[in-house]
Amino acid sequence: MTVQIGDRIPSANLTRATDDGPKPVTTDEIFAGKTVALFAVPGAFTPTCSARHLPGFKDLRGEMTAKGVDTIACVSVNDAFVMGAWADSQGIAKDEIIMLGDGNGDFTRQLGLSMDAKGFGMGERSQRYSMIVKDGVVSQLNIEQPGEFRVSSAEHLLAQL
Repeated sequence: MTVQIGDRIPSANLTRATDDGPKPVTTDEIFAGKTVALFAVPGAFTPTCSARHLPGFKDLRGEMTAKGVDTIACVSVNDAFVMGAWADSQGIAKDEIIMLGDGNGDFTRQLGLSMDAKGFGMGERSQRYSMIVKDGVVSQLNIEQPGEFRVSSAEHLLAQL
């Protein structure tokens, strides 16, 4: 079943890209007591994700924090090394956007937001989405239709704050 507005984010383990290498982190650590803008991409270094999705959140970070967002986090079914290298290639400081690896896709499956990208040689991946999570509860949820990039954008999410 797909996560819905009003649902609590499931307890899961992710891996955060840090300057000291990958660091395990739980969803409780990420979401408890905070307002988090979370967005997911099908893959680091992929065209839309690199040209528009991640840069949009970087560019609008200040406006989001001014509207009460404590943390911006990006998750992908990639490992933390890839997420860290992608952040570096995009000029993202580790404290600007938390880059989360969901290497096995466990968190993504728990949300009901996985997709089959085997036709593209990518295996199981995350759908493209964005959400606002307040103290672990989803308050806004924007899931893209396959091949689209509109409702998960930073601009769309900012307008919902």
